[in-house]
Amino acid sequence: MSTILKVENIEKVYGNRSSITHALNNISFEVDREDFLGIMGASGSGKSTLLNCISTIDTVTAGHVYVQGSDITTLKGNKLSKFRREKLGFIFQDYNLLDTLTAYENISLALSIINYPKNKIHEEIDKVANALNIQNILHKYPYQMSGGQQQRIAAARAIVTQPSLLLADEPTGALDSKSAKMLLKSLEILNKQQQATILMVTHDAYNASFCKRIIFIKDGKIFNELVKGSDDRQTFFNRIMEVVALLGGDISDDF
Repeated sequence: MSTILKVENIEKVYGNRSSITHALNNISFEVDREDFLGIMGASGSGKSTLLNCISTIDTVTAGHVYVQGSDITTLKGNKLSKFRREKLGFIFQDYNLLDTLTAYENISLALSIINYPKNKIHEEIDKVANALNIQNILHKYPYQMSGGQQQRIAAARAIVTQPSLLLADEPTGALDSKSAKMLLKSLEILNKQQQATILMVTHDAYNASFCKRIIFIKDGKIFNELVKGSDDRQTFFNRIMEVVALLGGDISDDF
């Protein structure tokens, strides 16, 4: 498989000489095409900082981040905007849907922004709507949907442009358990059926059990890594919990 993301010796330092904090300390890893990678760690471990650096929301102090071979730490201005628009998809806790647009229009807007051929927009939306089981709510406005439905629309908007990398930051944080499970199954389907490459930050072991691989972060460093392999989800969850017990900290263990 080809490498989509390569994180090479990155560091993120805050503060000055009198008070320095190493939010990230010499972190390196790779993500191959069609991987579903989870980043876990307690609050303050550096996992969100890591995602922000990969997504170019924040800049690294040292090291490099490559997406499909391009060093994104060197991008600025229009080149950076073009990279975000064409290569990355985002799913955050807040759905960030436009209230004045229907679900269909929210999704189609993502395609319009990248000048996708108008005669093919419906075909692409139909494809992702089937994968996420949202065909029956495409005509609704955000205020007419449940939180889980809104988040699946947000996921459809993120994936419809076929980004190189889909980034999810605690995507179930604002959802009830039923809606959270539906979203996680949807991400699993996107990974398997749409060949989406996903990187998801979570503090929740149940969420992480849907991933193919987990990297654990502690004090800004990689603490451990697990690969699901042929395990079923319950077995993988149990393995995750063993590492969580070693990690300590505020990490959820609800299955």
